[in-house]
Amino acid sequence: MSDAAPSLAPGAEPEPPLPSLDRPELYFNRDLSILEFNRRVLALADDPQVPLLERLRFLTIVSTNLDEFFEVRAAGLMQRRKFGAGPLGPDMLGPNREIEAISEVTHGIINAQYRCLNERLLPALSGEGIRLLRRQVWAPAQRRWSEAYFQKEVLPLLTPLSLDPAHPFPKVQNKGLNFAIVLEGQDAYGRKSPIAVVQAPRILPRIIQVPTEIAGPSDFVFLSSLIHEHVQALFPGLTIKGFFQFRVTRNSELFVDEEEVDNLLDALADELPLRPFGEAVRLEVASNCPGEVVDYLLRHFELGSGDLYALPGPVNLSRLAAIIDMVRRPDLLYPPFVPSQPPECARPEAIFSQLRRAPILLHHPYQSFTPVLDFIRQAARDPKVLGIKQTLYRSTPDSPIVDALTEAAISGKQVTAVVELKARFDEANNIQLAERLEEVGVQVVYGVVNHKVHAKMALVLRREDEGIRMYGHLGTGNYHPRNARIYTDLSLLTADPEITADMNDLFMHITGMGKAPKLRRLLQSPFTLYDAVLAGIEKEIRRGKRGRIIARINALVDPGIIRALYRASQAGVEIDLIVRGACALRPGIPEVSEHIRVRSIVGRFLEHSRVYYFGNGGKPQVWAASADWMGRNLFRRLEVAFPIDGPALQARVVQEALTFYLEDECNAWTMQADGQYRSLRPTPETPCRSAQDRLLERYARNTSHD
Repeated sequence: MSDAAPSLAPGAEPEPPLPSLDRPELYFNRDLSILEFNRRVLALADDPQVPLLERLRFLTIVSTNLDEFFEVRAAGLMQRRKFGAGPLGPDMLGPNREIEAISEVTHGIINAQYRCLNERLLPALSGEGIRLLRRQVWAPAQRRWSEAYFQKEVLPLLTPLSLDPAHPFPKVQNKGLNFAIVLEGQDAYGRKSPIAVVQAPRILPRIIQVPTEIAGPSDFVFLSSLIHEHVQALFPGLTIKGFFQFRVTRNSELFVDEEEVDNLLDALADELPLRPFGEAVRLEVASNCPGEVVDYLLRHFELGSGDLYALPGPVNLSRLAAIIDMVRRPDLLYPPFVPSQPPECARPEAIFSQLRRAPILLHHPYQSFTPVLDFIRQAARDPKVLGIKQTLYRSTPDSPIVDALTEAAISGKQVTAVVELKARFDEANNIQLAERLEEVGVQVVYGVVNHKVHAKMALVLRREDEGIRMYGHLGTGNYHPRNARIYTDLSLLTADPEITADMNDLFMHITGMGKAPKLRRLLQSPFTLYDAVLAGIEKEIRRGKRGRIIARINALVDPGIIRALYRASQAGVEIDLIVRGACALRPGIPEVSEHIRVRSIVGRFLEHSRVYYFGNGGKPQVWAASADWMGRNLFRRLEVAFPIDGPALQARVVQEALTFYLEDECNAWTMQADGQYRSLRPTPETPCRSAQDRLLERYARNTSHD
């Protein structure tokens, strides 16, 4: 066969070459895209159709998200700038320009956040009798109570620190509440110190309910107000000239070289106490803080003016979430619901015989997570079960899953737990969890060196008449019962012999050594998942205008996959991407991505499921997975994608996890070519039905009128 290019027909014009897909302007910056997600969350706090206390919750979620963003993403950028690193992502923005852009965007988000709080949420809460009382409006009885409370509950725990050569600036913890106090006068030793620092102990609540006999049923005061009101008690004989809140966010990455340590658990345990004292990356101060105090703090923390956030309100809005649980106003919350349970899960003791007949698919939180717990509990109690193998990425030491694994080990079963110690911000929990399991004889493995084990798998080995049979659970979410109530995820319980054999091979691969196993049905990163996704896209490219791709993921930033999707769009493939958070792909660019549509769903539940759909010429291939389309998931983590087989299960996943979301015009935002997002709901008052509401109607029982 000749390799020569085919000749053109006489008189035919050659087709113009397709635009290059390596141009930086075709890629949106990952970190700026993460910040755009927080704008969408903030929009829910501003939405009058959302119950009032849920609006407050969304406001606090933005604060928590931004804290983590600065602790990890911004901190990493500042380190790269410090060492003179160049651009990293395909957008080629580079640390200096990116840090400037982040500062501009986050200042805009935070300003909007405080406008929402001060102009809309606080007045609306007050209208419902939920008040945050400022010092200036305290009645005499409230002032007497505040003094008694301060003297008994607060003052003994405070340590005022005047700043002089004998008292250097204290070690201020990450995200701790602090007060800069401007003083005048001299103390008993003749010392003069123009400024002092007081740190609010973390053990103290930041919001305190005022006794109902001297206030309304839902009146609160800030701890900062109590300390401000009585700060003179800390500095007798001196004049208080100013009292200003401030808060420092620090780099919270843990630095452990896994190849250089003998015991990862011990190394992380040693590193965790240092986390609160990493390099400063952000300074938040009260907006009334004078310039000379701000400049002093910036100099001390070695930060620039772009790292300063002057706030017209409390410096940590995430603390306002405490109000939601204290006021007990269900009328201001989303209606409660009871997740349903499939009939085939009604008898946990029959779960293994049921799985031999057919797999079970669960859609959380609309369907209960209890069958997954029952699967592990039953395995622990069943005398025919010989062993359990499980991955644990995010959980808690008191989790019912851990209880079941403990019970199984005590009863003499072979139990293996792959505990990912490096799950960010859950390291301490996972260390406790690992130690608890090891105490009862569970074989605990800490994953794979330099690769986080992010796959969600549980495997049960049971002796039956024909020999040992295996049963498995695969999921898109963590084994965390609380998260299963607020995250959307898919679970598959199965006795498929090829899938469970793959799971066993993967566990053997994780706990032992050797080449990557050749899997039958599952896809695994860092070995086969990325190539399989690219192969699926390539098949659709060959079908051109008859091709179809749908992906529902939390993030899309891998440049290789984005380039493949661009080429698919250039071939005419219709592509819908449901991306909750960061998306580096720019849709709607002529001759590049005009056949690609990107939407984000932000609502009551955190969208967490990952589903990949390839049309495959009318015989769809559908996968559920633990992996997003990001470099870390595809190359630096152990992830698993599992097939959704059978017409009924496949049709259900396509409808519930994809079609409903493509039809959502209530909680949906569409991404524009410039990276901005536009809500599909014309006004907040426009009647609409969201995908989440449709799934609640399908599966869950509303208890608001029970």
